[in-house]
Amino acid sequence: MEVRTILLSKSVFEDNDRAADELRAALRRKGTVLVNVMSSPGAGKTTLLVALIRRLAKSRRIGVMEADIDSDVDAVTVAKETGCPCVQLHTGGMCHLDAGMTGQGLRELGDGFDLIFLENVGNLVCPAEYDTGATFSMVILSVPEGTDKPLKYPLVFQKCDLVVISKTDALPYFDFDLEECRRNVGERNGGACVIPVSAKTGENMDALENWFIKKLTEV
Repeated sequence: MEVRTILLSKSVFEDNDRAADELRAALRRKGTVLVNVMSSPGAGKTTLLVALIRRLAKSRRIGVMEADIDSDVDAVTVAKETGCPCVQLHTGGMCHLDAGMTGQGLRELGDGFDLIFLENVGNLVCPAEYDTGATFSMVILSVPEGTDKPLKYPLVFQKCDLVVISKTDALPYFDFDLEECRRNVGERNGGACVIPVSAKTGENMDALENWFIKKLTEV
């Protein structure tokens, strides 16, 4: 009897990639930029997004989707601190979002946005494997995590357009070399832009804001 082997992961990824491309095309037709935001837990995703949204929302219509295994803490925080429309996505135990989940969130959020931030589930492994249909991807790496994360978790850095080094106000207290981190990111992805910032003090937030404004005019 012949036994057939079916590569389920290949089928799953191929189906998701098709759905992601369709979602991306639909967003392009609407003139909406979707940003997939990834990081480890505790890297400061929500704090950074609040600070960035407050700047960009002065001239852009912004929506936010917050993904977590459970709870609505981040969605409540973002909505309260920015006043932007925000929906919470519960993954039911899954450690990532895929294009289908993203599409559900977008339907709930509605239309009419220039920019939508998708705060993915906090980890540097699973979210990198699934195309969400985002226009571009952003990875946040905090100073307390160390400079070696791009070497240990290559895929997420290979697939990102922007690396934000957060919590630079903590540099005096940690053995973190910004130039070494830039080199490590460059080793994985020479095309990624690296911007060190502190959402707490506002250090270099102008540069991050300007990067997004430039991207929005290019799309």
